[in-house]
Amino acid sequence: MKTPLPLLGLVLLTAASCSHAPLTRQGPPPADAAERGRELAHRLIIVDGHIDVPYRLQEKLGPEGEPTEDISQRTAGGDFDYPRAVEGGLDVPFMSIYIPAELQKTAGASKALADSLIDLVEKLARASPDKFALARSVDEARRNTREGKVSFAMGIENGSALEDSVANVAHFHERGVRYITLTHSADNLLGDSSYAEGAHRWSGLSPLGKQVVAEMNRVGIMVDVSHLSDATIRQVLETSQQPVIASHSSCRHFTPGFERNLSDELIRAIAAKGGVVMISFGSGFLLQAAQDHEKRLRAEALAFIQQRGLTRENPEVKAFITTWLSEHPFPRARVEDVADHIEHVVKLVGIDHVGLGSDFDGVGPTLPVGLEDVSRYPNLFRVLLERGYGEAELEKLASGNVFRVWRQVEAAARP
Repeated sequence: MKTPLPLLGLVLLTAASCSHAPLTRQGPPPADAAERGRELAHRLIIVDGHIDVPYRLQEKLGPEGEPTEDISQRTAGGDFDYPRAVEGGLDVPFMSIYIPAELQKTAGASKALADSLIDLVEKLARASPDKFALARSVDEARRNTREGKVSFAMGIENGSALEDSVANVAHFHERGVRYITLTHSADNLLGDSSYAEGAHRWSGLSPLGKQVVAEMNRVGIMVDVSHLSDATIRQVLETSQQPVIASHSSCRHFTPGFERNLSDELIRAIAAKGGVVMISFGSGFLLQAAQDHEKRLRAEALAFIQQRGLTRENPEVKAFITTWLSEHPFPRARVEDVADHIEHVVKLVGIDHVGLGSDFDGVGPTLPVGLEDVSRYPNLFRVLLERGYGEAELEKLASGNVFRVWRQVEAAARP
């Protein structure tokens, strides 16, 4: 998810009802939960529903269009590279094909960027065939893991990549895309966004959006409801014949009024459809204090801009934000807060409907203490082990649940 508002983008850059069986606990936590967490992270397959590596690299291309970071080696910046993925036990990151909402204003621009980012992911895999491989199916992902490779699955973030053509759904399926997030930070031709300000355009899914959902069901692409307005999610659930995912969303229970997170009602509805809620790691998704901090900074920065008659890109604005943040440190979440969101979903709908969708490389310096990059999944496993989760439950969280949905959507595809 790149942050949706231009000012918040500057902030981040500057700051660098569903019945279920009760959860079965397996006695006290292990004596060395940290070691057990590391062991399980490396033995279980870990799928992360959303990592923004492609756009991170796209923003820093060299003069010949080549990436200036080599993610097959340890990188100085960013949240993902091969060595850290291996350290953390990450097997299948869904590479986000992120399409900024502003491109929706220019016909053809969204699809062109999507194709170029897919080209980039393919090049990354070809350049390091001993480390990376594409994964177009669950079977391919499992095979890559057996061969010691990190799988690149792909999901499009913002259905504007389809432009106004249902036929582009099949085009992107052929290119290896296995989920599409229907909107991003603004209403588009498919439906309404949770971030859109003012009156929504469609009051849910558009007529084209309903056709797209049906076509995604037909070709075998998972429907992703992250970023959608509540009404749009409800209509997706009514329209789709297959379970859906929320690739990187957390629980509104902890952030009341933040529509980008999922309400308890919607979590239950997604689970009733057989779907999975994949918990995002950004502090703004996890803590009300982080939400309040961002709102206060945004209000004071906008007041500064208006008083001085500046544009948002003016260096004085960046200096103001830098000073403000030094005086009002950002309230970062902790790894335990991610576990709280996971547990909330489990209490509502059971262990079969929760997964991981970090948003690494998409939320800037707002990641939790203890989950700073892809090397840190074992730390989350440690916390859950300490809370009484067992191996079978962690396997479902790590990959089993999203693999179930992916397989079901694959199996239902038809010519």
